[in-house]
Amino acid sequence: MTSPATHFEIYGEQPAALADFYREALGWKVEQMPGINYWRIQTGAPDGPALHGGLTHKAIPGLNGWMLFVNVASLDDTVAKIVELGGGVVRPKTAVPRTAWVTICQDPAKNIFGIWQADAKAFPMPEPD
Repeated sequence: MTSPATHFEIYGEQPAALADFYREALGWKVEQMPGINYWRIQTGAPDGPALHGGLTHKAIPGLNGWMLFVNVASLDDTVAKIVELGGGVVRPKTAVPRTAWVTICQDPAKNIFGIWQADAKAFPMPEPD
């Protein structure tokens, strides 16, 4: 099965200011989601073909740039294959509550990308005592 790119994310220390930047510079619709520090980015018409994204605080210290996410059927199987082929895990499996599971990986040349498995039941595990 081919794994399609699903979305991108942009990271920064001041995401609200970056939201303003991308609204003005590229004409994107950028709206903060209620109650969280995450902004959804609509790059084209809502019903037309476009790769949409998000904007938030840096997920990894020192991370600059945009990260592409790839949709997979099984996050765990895909991560195992990435490691087997010489890639690695930069940020372990994390829940995007009631949306998906995500892991940030790297290829053998240390280029990073996100692996995304949609799951409406995804929820962080309780913290250990």
